[in-house]
Amino acid sequence: MRVSEIREIASEELRTRLQETRRELFNLRQQWYTGSFQDHNRLRAVRKDIARILTILGERERAAETSEGVAA
Repeated sequence: MRVSEIREIASEELRTRLQETRRELFNLRQQWYTGSFQDHNRLRAVRKDIARILTILGERERAAETSEGVAA
């Protein structure tokens, strides 16, 4: 996923995708340990997707906190 695509998604949907992506990472790691792993690049891509989603969610939370602080 690209950052521009992630920014267009609502926060609740991002949280759902984060759970799905973490589940996928877990499954890929299981495949790695059992030796049935095929696509080594996918593991790296999934980790980067998780980092991107967490970054966007963190930015949104900080923006909400600062807007609440300014409004108060």
